[in-house]
This record gives sequence, C-alpha cells and structure tokens, in this order.
Amino acid sequence: MSGGLFALLDDISVLARAAAASIDDVAAASGRASVKAAGVVVDDTAVTPRYVEGLDPKRELPIIKRITVGSLRNKLVFIVPAILLLNAFIPWLLSPLLMLGGTYLCFEGAEKIWEKVSGHGHHAGEEEQVGDEDTIVKGAVTTDFILSAEIMVISLKAVLDEGLNDSFWYLLAVMVVVAVFITLVVYGTVALIVKMDDIGLSLSRRESGLSQTVGQGLVSGMPKLLTVLSVVGVAAMLWVGGHIILVGLEETGWLPQPYEFVHHLEEQVHHATGALGGVLGWLTNTVASAILGLLVGALVVAVMHVLPFGKDEGETAGAH
Repeated sequence: MSGGLFALLDDISVLARAAAASIDDVAAASGRASVKAAGVVVDDTAVTPRYVEGLDPKRELPIIKRITVGSLRNKLVFIVPAILLLNAFIPWLLSPLLMLGGTYLCFEGAEKIWEKVSGHGHHAGEEEQVGDEDTIVKGAVTTDFILSAEIMVISLKAVLDEGLNDSFWYLLAVMVVVAVFITLVVYGTVALIVKMDDIGLSLSRRESGLSQTVGQGLVSGMPKLLTVLSVVGVAAMLWVGGHIILVGLEETGWLPQPYEFVHHLEEQVHHATGALGGVLGWLTNTVASAILGLLVGALVVAVMHVLPFGKDEGETAGAH
C-alpha cells in the first residue's frame, strides 16, 4: 500500500516537474516572440496617445481601459484563433498575409511623411477628439486590430522558426501569453504617458524643491516626448514593414535577391567593424529595411493620394 502511494507521489512529482518545464518553455518562447514583435509594439504605443488628446483628463484612463479590453478581445477572440487555424491548415498563407500587413505599415509611415511634407494632413485626430467616447474607442480598437494582427503573426512565426514545438496547444499557450503581456505593456505605457503631465503638475505643487523640479520637467517634457514618439512610430512602421516584406519575398521565393543582398551587406559590415560589428550589422539591416519600407509605402501613397485616379473627391474638388 505504502509502495503504491510512494509510486503515485513519484508520478505526481514527475508530472509537476514536466508541467513546470512546459511553463518555463512557454514563458521563454513568449519572451523571445515578444522581442521579435518589438517594432510593431513601439508603433502601437506611439499611435494610441493621440486618441485621448484634448479630452477631459478624468476620462483618459477609462477610455484607455476600454481600448485595452478591445485590444485583448481583438487578439484572444479573433486574431489568435485565426492565425492558429491558418497555421494548421494553410500555413503557406501566413507569409503573404504578413507581407500584406507590412505593406499597410509602410503605407501608414510613408503617408505620415507625405502629409508632413505636403501639408495635406487629414486631421483625423481632431475629428476623433470632438467625437463621443464610443467613436474614439471604436477608431482606436480598429487601428489596434491591424497592429495586433502584425504582432501576433510575427510572434507565431518567431516561435515556429525555433522549431522546438509546433503542437497546437503549445502554440496557443505561447500566443495567449504574448497577447496578454504585450497588451498590458503597450497600454500600461500609454496610460503612464497620458498621465505624465498630471503627475508632473501634482509634483510641481509640493513643497519639496526636488519634487517641483521633477514635476516642472515632466510638464515641459511631455510635448517633446509625444513628438519623439511620433517620429519613432513612423520610423518603426517603415523599418518593421520593410523588414517583413524583405523576409517575406525570400521565404516565398517570389524575389529572394533583395534579402540576399541586404543579408550579405549586413555580414560584410559585421565582419569589417570589429567589436561594434553586431550593432552596426543590425543597423545596416534596419536602415535597408526602412528604405525598402519607404519605397513601398511611397508607391502606395502615390496610388492612393498623388496620382489622379487615387485622389479623394474632396482633394480633387479643392484643387479646382
């Protein structure tokens, strides 16, 4: 009897160790997958604060909470099941879909540059600011859906590229962890950013000279931070979108030469620059990806806005 009990306890111990190892594997894979999607995460973080600009400060956090819930719903209810089903039944479709999303990111980045240079901004943010909360949240969650889809597909491909475990349940566990982790990081950071001026104002009213200095620094630094985030967001769109297209062209076999050229250039820089080779090699790949992203995005912008058949009716009428 005691022998059977000890055998049972030993089996339970083995199962517990196996479960712990599986959890460690999922956590490690989730972390690596999240890093792979960092560029889109930066973009997502940079885009969201504009949705609450000009609103009642008391409503900022409730709106961000609603957007956070919508983002989690996007990922867990729609995106994760969809990409896992695609991976199970038509995995070859993942790369083209990812490239389509990358093209959209390139377009978004190039369009922002075009609007800045040409002065033909859409002022969409201003319209959202004067709208009701439901409209604001709906617009933010719609934008989030596209960025979240990119994040989750990039994460899935990162896990698959490791080749360690491609079972449905393992992938589901990793994707759920990535979805929750990235959503909390993005919108936790967004909440901190939009409340930074309020925190600074509160600190500036305290008696401590240090608190006042820090508070005034936060208040005066907030506009600069938003400007930096805007620039970083555009750069991230072009870099990530261009890199997705670059890798996708090679993986699908449609046009492998650009990837081979950039990879060869990266290796040359890596080996020629000594201790800084890793950083400079990565930077070479990043710049090349951003250039490709800008070219692709500019082409789409030309079709959508510059060429006669791509102009909006309002723009055409305004030209007359």
